Amino acid sequence: MAKRHWLDPLARRLLIATGQLAPADQSVRGGPTGNTSEAADEAVERELLALKLRHDPSLRLRSSEEVRHAAALGWRLDVNRATAADWLRLPGCRSDQVDLLLRLQASGVQLSGPDDLQEVLQLDGKQLRLWQPLLEFRWYGSPAPPPSRSQAVAVNRADAEGLAALPGMDPARCRRLLQERARSPFRDLADLQERLQLPPEVVERWIGRVSFAPPSAGPVLPPGVRRPGR
Repeated sequence: MAKRHWLDPLARRLLIATGQLAPADQSVRGGPTGNTSEAADEAVERELLALKLRHDPSLRLRSSEEVRHAAALGWRLDVNRATAADWLRLPGCRSDQVDLLLRLQASGVQLSGPDDLQEVLQLDGKQLRLWQPLLEFRWYGSPAPPPSRSQAVAVNRADAEGLAALPGMDPARCRRLLQERARSPFRDLADLQERLQLPPEVVERWIGRVSFAPPSAGPVLPPGVRRPGR
């Protein structure tokens, strides 16, 4: 007897989904119902995606449907341990967003949930909902900090008094922030951490508490510090 081809089951489901072949248990009763046909379509699409992922583990997902199928297949992205290749598989994930996430990860910063990710990347709700079925927020080490509900401090605009409202902000850090800001505005949370040499636990508490709007009328300088070029 000839050996069955390994794609036979997949080919059969594809033919069923496209109406070219009736399911074995319904061929006598007039073919599949609408619900059965839709379920077959879903199953075929999921198996086709599984096949593609086996052949190309770095395959980029293209739509919410593929995200849903990947989630059904058990694929998850561990937000606090994901690689660049993992992030770039998400639909619409940009290289500059990946760079920011990896810089924070390398410095020990963890994200505690979807709100943290949305704040860090400034994602709109639609993009976050698109990714969410695949996101997994495992916390490594000490417990995650409580979510912030306070109004964000504009670190490129706030004066020393406003900056002092940030948790963990002491006078020495405030002076360093103002000095660094006088050289150039802060681009994002990773830039802020790198230039101020902040410990991860402080940065984690600042997620959602700081914003990075550009300075409106020049940065506020600490006493005795002159603007560059003057």
